[in-house]
Amino acid sequence: MRSRIIFILLIFLNEFIFPQQSVENFQKKLDILLANDFFDGTTASVDIFDLTTKTSLYQLNQKKLLNPASNQKILTSTAALIYLGDGYRFTTKLSYKGKLESSTLNGNIYIVGGFDPLFSDSDLTWFVKRLKLMGVKEINGDICADVSMKDSLFWGDGWMWDDDPSTEAPYLSALNINENCVDIDVINSDTGEKPVVFVQPETNYVSVINNAVCGYNLDPSDFNITRDWINRVNKIYINGTIPAKKNLPDTIKTKINIFNPPLYFLTLFKEALQSAGIKVDGSLRIKNSPKTAKNLFTFYRPIDTVILNMNKVSDNLSAEMFLYALANKYFGSPASSKNGIKLIDSLITLTGLDPQNYNVADGSGVSRYNLISTKLILAVLKFVYSKPELFQVIYNSFPISGFDGTLKNRMKNSSAERNIHAKTGTLSGVSCLSGYGLAKNGDLIAFSLMIENYVDNNSLARYFIDEICKIICDY
Repeated sequence: MRSRIIFILLIFLNEFIFPQQSVENFQKKLDILLANDFFDGTTASVDIFDLTTKTSLYQLNQKKLLNPASNQKILTSTAALIYLGDGYRFTTKLSYKGKLESSTLNGNIYIVGGFDPLFSDSDLTWFVKRLKLMGVKEINGDICADVSMKDSLFWGDGWMWDDDPSTEAPYLSALNINENCVDIDVINSDTGEKPVVFVQPETNYVSVINNAVCGYNLDPSDFNITRDWINRVNKIYINGTIPAKKNLPDTIKTKINIFNPPLYFLTLFKEALQSAGIKVDGSLRIKNSPKTAKNLFTFYRPIDTVILNMNKVSDNLSAEMFLYALANKYFGSPASSKNGIKLIDSLITLTGLDPQNYNVADGSGVSRYNLISTKLILAVLKFVYSKPELFQVIYNSFPISGFDGTLKNRMKNSSAERNIHAKTGTLSGVSCLSGYGLAKNGDLIAFSLMIENYVDNNSLARYFIDEICKIICDY
């Protein structure tokens, strides 16, 4: 009898006292970390929840309204899956109005944009091949872009004017190509010589003014690659002095956004047609496709491909196109970001919270007007976890610590390596990470971390976030 009592007592100690000590130790570690004097003038918001035991593990300033940066994409991708559905596909349509006489197409060609953020110049080959299969050798008409599915606003509400020409602030359109940017390769050479500059894709849509020279100037601020964004033209300037070969890699690579994506698309299409031996006699125009136009080919992009790209590499264009796709489905054309945000508000309502307590300004997190909380993000993560069909897609789309995406180089050689699946978020003075962590005891932990209002300390903010993740994985 006595031994039985002792056995029951041991079970009690194991199930109630030791786990409590573990929680207290977990909380103590976080308290010590967040007591650092870095946080004297900096805000930290933390909300951590054990999904396995359905227990709140730690909360700090979880109701404070802060800027989520790209953690906003967690709300956008979840709303997209719920309200567009996992079978949704982005479309880009090729149609024409006219007659094919011999090998000449007398009439206009129309490209109808359907918000595909990943359409590339290589995808244009599908359209070109289709025309060649029809026997077209000449187009006696215009090449037109139909962008009527979207409103005319080319940036999100609250985007910063001086983010141009960064690819983090892409120009938005219903018709996109190559993420609405170009790749610039600058190949340094001998002292006194001009570097060689290549633009990919090769196109006449942009022009390059190469004012740079190779030399021994080691001041990186003297060298820059930019676009004439002030005048919103697609002239790319290479300025300054770059070190000679022995001091730099042979090629300096960067990306620059471009202005007027539909015209960029049309230019690349015309150039692809000409390269394939199809003569184009007409002009490039922004014009709606007539109802009587004949559909020639439709290019499809599945939703899960776009969600994976958006969250793994934090692609802003993809996030904004989801917002417009939502608006178009439920409110019609021309789609607006404000109508798309209504579906994110609906998601917030599903979590049991009130959307009027938050301000959602865009889909990507670029806007400085976004104000949400770690409590809200955690509520979304918990809701996603409760829906297996949602959880699988969202969980797999998040970057994995020390392995891929925007977490590829973080938390390596630690207990958190490959045990964190989470979305990063970074702006000037803002560093966030929210997602799921696998604890040492086998529990799955949902967490949302925001550190904000600091000056030039992104690396230190990331350090504290990564340390929190290690504590989570050691739990």
